[in-house]
Amino acid sequence: MSVFAGRYDGRVAIVTGGASGLGRETARRIVAEGGKVVLWDIDPEWLAEAAKDVGASHVVTVDVSDQAAVDAAMAESVAALGKVDVLVNSAGITGATVPVHEFPIDSWLRVMDINLNGIFYTCRAAVPHMLEQGYGRIVNVASVAGKEGNPNASAYSASKAGVIGLTKSLGKELATRGVIANAVTPATFESPILAQLPQSQVDYMLSKIPMGRLGEVQETAAMVCFMASEECSFTTASTFDTSGGRTTF
Repeated sequence: MSVFAGRYDGRVAIVTGGASGLGRETARRIVAEGGKVVLWDIDPEWLAEAAKDVGASHVVTVDVSDQAAVDAAMAESVAALGKVDVLVNSAGITGATVPVHEFPIDSWLRVMDINLNGIFYTCRAAVPHMLEQGYGRIVNVASVAGKEGNPNASAYSASKAGVIGLTKSLGKELATRGVIANAVTPATFESPILAQLPQSQVDYMLSKIPMGRLGEVQETAAMVCFMASEECSFTTASTFDTSGGRTTF
């Protein structure tokens, strides 16, 4: 049981990429802390298993890169649970691991569609509901790669930099209307997304972390759950770092 039991009483959260990794762990904590969660993911089998594991109230199979599908998923989620108080955007992919001049166009576009456009679509769909009720928390999962850039990961780095810029703009737009939007910038942590990378890339990223270890998904989930709670009340349009000292700005 979370030490913050009751922190999310009466709150409804939508978590994208909720079938695995950070999304799943964040959903688990929100439910443990009294909230109701809708999991969104592209994989229906993983979704069904994750829903049982974390105690989700509803699931939606959706590709966040499809704007019409996102709008439909938002309508379904709000109809199922009555509202949306929290949006955690955790869906993402790494793309190819090659230099810019060798980067496949289709991989570049897919990374941008999911990592950046997907977050734009979900925020665009959720914000009107939050504004209507005068309350909302949006947490967009970015990366230290969006601050520093990782070699041979240009699409991922650029997409995450875009997430940071989008979040800063959105947070300032909503700053006086009860809706707070921030980004979290983790360094590499143990999660299924690591399977998309060659070991050489993981070793490079590990070498940049002063603590000398990869993060743990629970560490970033704890940060996300603060950011998504009422306690995060005077910080918006900002980034929260969980990087073992790699980035300090």
